[in-house]
Amino acid sequence: MIELYNKISIHTSSNITSTYSTSFSLGIRALANKHQNPIKAVYGFVRVADEIVDTFHQYNKQELLTEFRSETFKAIERGISTNPVLHSFQQVVNQYGIERHLIEAFLESMEMDLYYTEHPLERYNKYIYGSAEVVGLMCLYIFCDGQKSKYDELESGAKKLGSAFQKINFLRDLKSDIDERGRLYFPNLKNVMYFDYETKVSIEKDIESDFREALVAIKQLPISSRFGVYIAYIYFFQLLKNIKKLKPKSVLEKRIRVSNPMKVFLFVQGWMRFRFNLL
Repeated sequence: MIELYNKISIHTSSNITSTYSTSFSLGIRALANKHQNPIKAVYGFVRVADEIVDTFHQYNKQELLTEFRSETFKAIERGISTNPVLHSFQQVVNQYGIERHLIEAFLESMEMDLYYTEHPLERYNKYIYGSAEVVGLMCLYIFCDGQKSKYDELESGAKKLGSAFQKINFLRDLKSDIDERGRLYFPNLKNVMYFDYETKVSIEKDIESDFREALVAIKQLPISSRFGVYIAYIYFFQLLKNIKKLKPKSVLEKRIRVSNPMKVFLFVQGWMRFRFNLL
């Protein structure tokens, strides 16, 4: 029964989501039921690709990523895959008409991680687009559920939200990116010695600008997705606030987090704001 395999496949993507990201998992739970599994399918797909380039150090990453890419598009074309993560992802791509160029851009950014350890501005912007902005657009396809005019209206804001999330991840992962992967993503930051107060503030202001535009779009999302996306937004905004309190040296010494009690508080606060239309 294909229904059983479909169920197992989305369950696999769901497990990946809950295991790798508690913040996104809580945000997903705040979405309407119809959106939850599709978003988990997208997250499962991008998470596996990210793991290939970030953690499979003892294997041929290029070979694995090339195979993953090939199997992704085969799954989309065939409408089925023996890989449960790709099977659940192809269902979402085909159901919502997610465009191939978005998936291509994402996989291209993943491949960039295999060959580049630093990024001038042009490549940095390209990486941000492929690794984060297009993921926001994939999710927007789901949230708009075929409403092309709504998608076009919110496209820029969705890209800005993905961009903000990714830049915050770069900031809070500075230590592990340097120590474990030898990467520095921010433009022209060739050495952590140059990560001073001025540089840190400049990055934070750039993220705040992304957040401002993203919030405008969040307020215009369909009601079925608005609260869930807002929850993810306020969790990451809290991360930014935590980072802003620290000196540059402290950011380089540890990975910044939002505590579980704070997440609960933010969830309740976010619900009250949403309930009374105070976003």
